[in-house]
Amino acid sequence: MIKLTWLRENLFNNWYNCLLTVVCSIFLFWLFQGFAIWLITKAQWQVITVNLPLFLVGRFPQNLYWRIWLVLGISTYLTAITGGVFTKKAIFTKRNSLIFGFIIGVLLLVLLLIIPIPFISRFSLLLITGLIVLGVIIGQKFAQIITPWLSLMWLLSFPVIIWLIGGGLGLQPVSTNLWNGLLLTLLIAIISIVLSFPIGVFLALGRTSNLPVVQWFSILYIEIVRGLPLIGILFLAQVMLPLFLAADLRLDRLFRGIVGLILFSAAYMAENVRGGLQSIPRGQIEAGKALGLNTPLLLTLVILPQALRAVIPAIVGQFIGLFKDTSLLSLVGLVELTGMARSILAQPQFLGRYAEVYLFIGLIYWLFCYSMSLAAKKLENQLIS
Repeated sequence: MIKLTWLRENLFNNWYNCLLTVVCSIFLFWLFQGFAIWLITKAQWQVITVNLPLFLVGRFPQNLYWRIWLVLGISTYLTAITGGVFTKKAIFTKRNSLIFGFIIGVLLLVLLLIIPIPFISRFSLLLITGLIVLGVIIGQKFAQIITPWLSLMWLLSFPVIIWLIGGGLGLQPVSTNLWNGLLLTLLIAIISIVLSFPIGVFLALGRTSNLPVVQWFSILYIEIVRGLPLIGILFLAQVMLPLFLAADLRLDRLFRGIVGLILFSAAYMAENVRGGLQSIPRGQIEAGKALGLNTPLLLTLVILPQALRAVIPAIVGQFIGLFKDTSLLSLVGLVELTGMARSILAQPQFLGRYAEVYLFIGLIYWLFCYSMSLAAKKLENQLIS
């Protein structure tokens, strides 16, 4: 009854709104019908199923896929534990257990029966699904014990993940030229996000500093970098930087691309954080000084927690933009997800399959960006409540 009242008040309250609603409904139905027909009858999804390993891990050696599965297991397990720790309400209650089980069943049906993948991959997906459920349960039940060690767990997992991907120290080395596809996109995005955030915070603090040298250096850096396009910074990092180095010193192309993204994102992050710093009332700072807090304690205990909480949407928006900006690395020779899509489209049997390929990678980008948005909204609600 409430929905009918809402429809009557908002869509059918007069004759021209009724006409507009009917015309828009017919137009949307026509669009949906055409897209559904193309999706089911005309689209050639073989370009996705045949090249699925290339989309995900590129030219990473097939006999070393077990290392990628270990990386996926470690990261998803830690993510599940983190989600469980920061979720106050129990997830697996009697009310939503049936819904959660139905969703997991549908996903497993799609992954295990519809998508043509080897048996070992199906088994690995089942194992990772179990790790996700177990991680959420452990995170919720032992939240007080795990919380102090959570940052250390993530910090220690990162070198393990890099070791599994790159090899060395007893494992077969894998050149960074073979790190392609979604694997490279996620790796670049995570490293750039993790490193650009503290640099942006320091730049924001430097811009508001009373020391002229620190303040002017921060202002010059922020304004110069923000005045340059990202593709220009990536070009400088890839092409111009080696010209200023010694002849026997060669930085890895992946390293140069990551440095370019970090330097670019840090400037925008600094301005987001500076907005949060300006929102702190002057009385908060004076109260902290009256309590005898020195500058480092005043920043870490009073100013930064409030400033960062105030600009969570802006910071997450910057992270999402940085994740999508990794696609520009394909223009400087790094074969990440977008670059791999261009390589697949060059295959003779799949020439002209632009719609299927870009719809698939667009869906991947949307899933990760929307997940970051949901996580940020959840974190914001937790901090406000």
